Amino acid sequence: MSDTRQQRIRVAIAGAKGRMGREFVKTVLGTEDLELAGAIDRTLSGVDVGEVIGIGATGTSFTTDLERLIAEQSPDVLVDLTTPQVVKEHAELAIRYGTRPVIGTTGITLDDVKTWDRACRQREIGGLIAPNFAIGAILMMQFAKQAAKYLPHVEIIEMHHDKKLDAPSGTAQKTAEMIAEVRESFRQGHPDEEERLRGARGAELDGIRIHSVRLPGYVAHQEVLFGSTGQALSIRHDSFSRESFMPGIVLACRKVMTYTGMVYGLENLLQ
Repeated sequence: MSDTRQQRIRVAIAGAKGRMGREFVKTVLGTEDLELAGAIDRTLSGVDVGEVIGIGATGTSFTTDLERLIAEQSPDVLVDLTTPQVVKEHAELAIRYGTRPVIGTTGITLDDVKTWDRACRQREIGGLIAPNFAIGAILMMQFAKQAAKYLPHVEIIEMHHDKKLDAPSGTAQKTAEMIAEVRESFRQGHPDEEERLRGARGAELDGIRIHSVRLPGYVAHQEVLFGSTGQALSIRHDSFSRESFMPGIVLACRKVMTYTGMVYGLENLLQ
């Protein structure tokens, strides 16, 4: 009889106590080809993960020491769902040990991507940075890029819960970057327009306006608005719960085992 344990992808989760982390712990435990190799939290150590998140004992305890966890457990993948303040340290540590980083945290620069890509190739491992793991959101971004070829006047409205720390969202910025690849840069609106209230026209990326909304009750939502003579087009995606992100993270854990280098954007793995 074959040992199915050897065929599983061993996953460590940084930020396992957070909203996304809790959901992904449950997902890993319920996914046949994934195995929970460890859970990292800033303050918890030696406490069973399942007891903390309310699903009963799992046999895996939280730790505050990521390097020790990686050195002792040798996870195949580190899924990082933490904050911009610590994600760079986590990613560099994972790559150094040959653990594949799957990063769902914003605050990553293009220089970071290039540096990590070189490091991953030297270690002959894959890595992924994903502003959004929801498959529907990835499709929204791809559809928006396609539409912008024909409807270049576009603005983005992203709406998230009021606990989100950064603005605009990584998804909104990535959407604007994808649109900018196919759209000539120009300033939208009246050439003589004037903001009567500072920020009323939103942020700007390559002439594309981005507006951020933060309200309780929201999870993650984005609408891309296109306008043209006599017509308008709206492309919208809504995540009503964090369960919407789980299939994308599982897909990332599987795909990252199959290539070398750091990839920016889950859409590059949807082939």
